[in-house]
Amino acid sequence: PFGTYDGGREKAPAAICRKVIEAQLTGSSTIEIWGDGEQTRSFTYIDDCLEGTLRLMESEVTVPLNIGSSQMITINQLVDIVERIAGVKLTRHYNLSAPKGVRGRNSDNTLIQEKLGWAPSFGLEDGLRKTYEWIYEQMTLRNQRAARDKFEPALAFATS
Repeated sequence: PFGTYDGGREKAPAAICRKVIEAQLTGSSTIEIWGDGEQTRSFTYIDDCLEGTLRLMESEVTVPLNIGSSQMITINQLVDIVERIAGVKLTRHYNLSAPKGVRGRNSDNTLIQEKLGWAPSFGLEDGLRKTYEWIYEQMTLRNQRAARDKFEPALAFATS
């Protein structure tokens, strides 16, 4: 599997979603990006990864195959998409001293397309939307629990 993401893994797509949501929930207008944002990656939504893996397991293919997306995107473009999903536009702070990984990474899917006729079916924006919505829900629930836990002792004292 190549560049797999969903709401539960803190790789670039989930990290960007989380950072945008944090900015929304706190009223911040900035987002920190590690590196200059021009690093390129390809990302595969978890459902596509599972489908590709299942097809490979059920096949007679015995050679290694890439399971991924061949769509290259910069981190800046990834942020653009998540901002569009969230309905916000944030100022970007580039942390050039933070780890940024390799300059570019992509999946060559030629062999899996030849051998299995497989290609990812989830578009990047569709997968990011699902990821964003899941993370937003989790962060909102976490904040509600934290607020409740903060005030429960006071409420218990006041009613006793």
